[in-house]
Amino acid sequence: MLEDYQAISNAPNSPELNGKYLGIISTDFVIVAEFLKEASYQIRTREFSKYPIFAVSQNPVMIGSKLIGIHEMNDNQWHYHASMMEEFVQREIIAEENVEVFKTSYKDPDEFCCLFVLDKDFASFVYIPFPED
Repeated sequence: MLEDYQAISNAPNSPELNGKYLGIISTDFVIVAEFLKEASYQIRTREFSKYPIFAVSQNPVMIGSKLIGIHEMNDNQWHYHASMMEEFVQREIIAEENVEVFKTSYKDPDEFCCLFVLDKDFASFVYIPFPED
């Protein structure tokens, strides 16, 4: 299943994502943002990776470690799995030759959350700003 995402997972904030998903994901993100921000911080400070990624899907996926299931936090509508760039490279979701491009486009993880949105035949990276305190 993950192999299907290799060719389509390299465009951050694609127009298709913005049109179809961004509103739905943003509403859900507000519910889980503080939890994901803390998870991102822990991934970085424990030096697992400088590039945390959170897989977001309607159905459970086999990427990373499950953090939040549907309806686990104030009626959230998506599953959230914690992962990192290195796992995406290992699974060939991010091609080895695209690692530098990914690192260059990766936004400040103290300010933005890197989500990998998976839904049926669609997959894309999106960066959503964490709410300000």
